[in-house]
Amino acid sequence: MQMENPASVQNLLAEVKEKLANEPKLYEMFETCYTNTLNKTVKVLEDGTTYVITGDIPAMWLRDSVAQLRPYLIPAGEDEELAKLLAGLVRRQFKFVKIDPYANAFNEAPNGNCWEKDETEMNDWLWERKYEVDSLCYPIQLAYLLWKNTGMTEQFDQDFLDGVETILDVWETEQYHEEESPYKFIRRNSFFTDTLSRDGKGALVKSGVGMTWSGFRPSDDACMYGYLIPSNMFAVVVLGYLAEIADEVLQNKGLARRARKLKEEIYDGIETIGITAVMNVGKVYAYETDGYGQYNLMDDANVPSLLSMSYLGYEGRDPKVAENTRKLILSEANPYYYAGTKAAGIGSPHTPPRYIWHIALAMEGLTSESREEKLRYLHLLADTDGGKGLMHEGFDVDNPENYTREWFSWANAMFSELVLDYCGYQIKR
Repeated sequence: MQMENPASVQNLLAEVKEKLANEPKLYEMFETCYTNTLNKTVKVLEDGTTYVITGDIPAMWLRDSVAQLRPYLIPAGEDEELAKLLAGLVRRQFKFVKIDPYANAFNEAPNGNCWEKDETEMNDWLWERKYEVDSLCYPIQLAYLLWKNTGMTEQFDQDFLDGVETILDVWETEQYHEEESPYKFIRRNSFFTDTLSRDGKGALVKSGVGMTWSGFRPSDDACMYGYLIPSNMFAVVVLGYLAEIADEVLQNKGLARRARKLKEEIYDGIETIGITAVMNVGKVYAYETDGYGQYNLMDDANVPSLLSMSYLGYEGRDPKVAENTRKLILSEANPYYYAGTKAAGIGSPHTPPRYIWHIALAMEGLTSESREEKLRYLHLLADTDGGKGLMHEGFDVDNPENYTREWFSWANAMFSELVLDYCGYQIKR
């Protein structure tokens, strides 16, 4: 799986090299991380669609594949072939959504490969069938951003239309998970974070609160409570995108109306039952809630996260709540915030204690307001690469040479996007 760098990418590399003339290590790492995804994870299939492996796992995640290729939206604005490659990913994703909207990761072909033999409705296309709201957000996001950054609309084909109708069906069904959902997931002889309780249905949630249920987090860990606030925030954003696409490209008033109605319902749910008060901090967004008054106060490194609210484009009714939330999650009040001798930041229950993630550090930089802060995070990322010149998943806050995942394309892409952001390149939305 080897793809050459097109002229548009080579031109961008040359521009960034000039902008980082005083930061040779940052440029060297950027060149390695930025080209790694295109050179080593992307494959154009016989039908013209694009398949993207996540790195050291030979499967395609709906979420990861978008994040991996997102930084290429910048050169795609002047490169029709690169834009077509991204459109090919959108088309492949919506083909997968039509196969099974409850799956998070897919095989290149119906070969029966899978992570585990789980008790759920598997088929030969599925690598894993953990239902995650964000897995359905990302394909809509990429389709929209491709349009905004290149003007391309060929990705809005029949598979897209059928796929988004399927996504709306699922999200509306999962607003009433307890009564209406067909989804169950059981993984035997595993950690409790890899399976759902109550015979595969997950912890009890209150129906009809506006938000839509998620079985698993973007980390692929099971939700403690089924209303995962960051993923619902992301759903609000992409439902707005979908309404705009329906209005301006598809001229489909029914789809636009349906998307806006669901957006309003989920938004109201977040802004009412997704907020709780914390002593000495004020009102904050919870990470998860069950609708009955139980809240999980934390954040996880994987995106969507509470840290990534502004990056995703979510705006709540009261900006103070977002400000308080950021203060909470970037402190030890967040059980997955760790500070050590080499770094401090957000980790995940998906990795060992006191391991923080390069994705989360990049997100801190991307959501920082000052250029100086962005550069500080870039230096921190470069200094914690474990001597490999690439990003990893989690690493030990006291010794970055101890890390998980030798090759993690999503983390490489997040570092690359922060470099581009620091150099003044913005993805339009």
